Amino acid sequence: MTAGISATATHIPVNQGQLEIARPLYQLVVDDILPGLGIDPVDYWRMLEEVVTELAPKNNILLLKRYKLQAEIDTWHQSRCDAAHDHAQYRKFLEKIGYLLPEGPDFQVNPQQVDDEIACLAGPQLVVPVKNARYALNATNARWGSLYDALYGSDVIADTDGAEKTAGYNPVRGERVIAYARGLLDRSAPLAAGSHADAVAYRVVNGALQVSLRHNGHVGLREPEKFAGYNGNPDAPAEILLRNNGLHLIIQIDPGHPVGRADAAHVKDVVLESALTVIQDCEDSVAAADGADKTEVYRNWLGLMTGTLTDTFEKNGKTITRTMAPDLCFMNPQGAPFSLHGRALLIIRNVGHLMTNEAVLLKGEEVPEGILDAVITGTIALYDLRGLGSLRNSRAGSMYIVKPKMHGPEEVAFACALFDKVEDMLGLARHTLKIGVMDEERRTTVNLKECIRAAQDRLIFINTGFLDRTGDEIHTSMEAGVMVRKEAMKQEKWIKAYENWNVDIGLACGLQGKAQIGKGMWPKPDLMNEMVNTKLAHLRAGASTAWVPSPTAATLHAMHYHEVNVWEVQNELKKRPRASLDDILTIPLLGDTPLTREQVQAELDNNCQGILGYVVRWIDLGIGCSKVPDINDVGLMEDRATLRISSQHIANWLRHDYVRRRHVLETFKRMAVVVDRQNANEPGYKPMSANFDESVAFQAACELVFGGVHQPNGYTEPVLHRRRRELKAAAQGNPG
Repeated sequence: MTAGISATATHIPVNQGQLEIARPLYQLVVDDILPGLGIDPVDYWRMLEEVVTELAPKNNILLLKRYKLQAEIDTWHQSRCDAAHDHAQYRKFLEKIGYLLPEGPDFQVNPQQVDDEIACLAGPQLVVPVKNARYALNATNARWGSLYDALYGSDVIADTDGAEKTAGYNPVRGERVIAYARGLLDRSAPLAAGSHADAVAYRVVNGALQVSLRHNGHVGLREPEKFAGYNGNPDAPAEILLRNNGLHLIIQIDPGHPVGRADAAHVKDVVLESALTVIQDCEDSVAAADGADKTEVYRNWLGLMTGTLTDTFEKNGKTITRTMAPDLCFMNPQGAPFSLHGRALLIIRNVGHLMTNEAVLLKGEEVPEGILDAVITGTIALYDLRGLGSLRNSRAGSMYIVKPKMHGPEEVAFACALFDKVEDMLGLARHTLKIGVMDEERRTTVNLKECIRAAQDRLIFINTGFLDRTGDEIHTSMEAGVMVRKEAMKQEKWIKAYENWNVDIGLACGLQGKAQIGKGMWPKPDLMNEMVNTKLAHLRAGASTAWVPSPTAATLHAMHYHEVNVWEVQNELKKRPRASLDDILTIPLLGDTPLTREQVQAELDNNCQGILGYVVRWIDLGIGCSKVPDINDVGLMEDRATLRISSQHIANWLRHDYVRRRHVLETFKRMAVVVDRQNANEPGYKPMSANFDESVAFQAACELVFGGVHQPNGYTEPVLHRRRRELKAAAQGNPG
């Protein structure tokens, strides 16, 4: 009986003023966060109540404006359903209703105290669910990555001609890895003569790197300044530190290591500076639907800010405890000690303006989750800002917050006003909290310059989120007609213009050398060779960072930043004409392009399978983002953005009677069998096809599609959160 009372008590919220706080969250804040900061809990909850009381109504007004604008656009298209689309009239209409705003005078952003990883270095960016401690630590420690391991374990090295991956070390494969890495060294830090492949020794002589070659004597670097430091005896160093395009490479030398022993120069590995920055995500990649979930999110962020986060797990029959990596120590060329940051610079992505969460209620109403995130994660960041943790994140004295899914400059200005309130609440100097703006909604894209202006003293990041942007493209023009197939969407003129426009506006507003201009995620974590062959295009498009799905991908993508000097590319791009706004506003309609019955069915199969594959893991298992097999059993990174595209695409075809409801439902049921097979070995998995009516996940997937026209801006979060809480409540014996 006592145990039952205790368990029940954990679900009873704590009252503070007019707030009701989920007990796990209350205990985390009062017991673990505030004591080390010297903040009185009563004062803290009072200040939170004041912030929410003032800003929640303003948040709701902004959401109402979204609905109003969408309703006006829907009505405009409906009133012209029998006429050809008039682009000129459409643009005038968008200006009239305030969707497309006038562009103001030129200006330059002016963020202060920005860390080099954001302001003046170009490199990969990881995005990871902060709710998962192991993933959060792996990403944080991915600042440095073994190139040998990344190549050996991926498909960049082909499994052919004796180079197959085997149970033990395959020396043939190893030789190809070494040759590949030596090629990168030749391109990144070339010798004055010869090749790193012919090196038999590395030495430091009179502050310069000297390389002994098999047949060409001793040579230095073609550009001696690329030698940045070393470790060990100058005559027989254990590590050689090189720098190219601002990024470091480490040649590790160890004649006692199995790989080093067989190498003429005793090189055992080449380590690359890989993930310069990591977005620890509270939003798109997590499943955090209630107070208990949010507590896990905040607890891990606390561990990252104090330097104490650990995770213990079993791997290959061994117990492993992961901690945060220390800084790296070197001697400079003249023999003086210095250190390099051992971890990626951490950015946190808060939730956008739409969602609320039962973690905190005000007068019985759920508090906007974005406000709660800003206050709690900002409070936790005080440990880093005050230097109270065992490890330091920002050495410039800033906290970095990415804000997703904002619609236009008013919403960006609201986020900045929220940050003002958090800074005042915590006694921080103005603009300590920096903002990254995700350019992933159409109203933000077309008004990007004014969005940047609204955050010009805080802005450290703009990024094209092409997945959410595609979902919003479909929903915004839902009533205009039938959309092209998903795969064809990538060839539509709006998307190329959108990607170029983001860079053009960012450069014109002075982001170069002050803030990141980013590109989106590589979605195929197992197809690294394809990534290596294609993702270089992001740098040539002017991106100073681009998203990758794993530490291995970060190390492989880091090679691109040695191949291309992003700043030189950006200087050239400044000379081109700005991308066309009219192209961006071109609606991707199928038009008179005929699709065969087989093509229509293939599109439905692909969409329904992808929706179910993601939703069943989110609802049933609480997994926010993961590698999900597609219809061809190829693992793809799926998240709410990909779900938004697929659900909105089917909803659009249903809305215009291009497909029928019974046809879609039959496809869902058939694809559920496929998804059940793909997840058969997943612990705790419950097949949907066993009982469609009782599967919460299956019903959620259907709701996303059949009610997709009415989902706010096509977002999937309201359905996902509600259905996840429904399942959790039923599991706890409380189906109400």
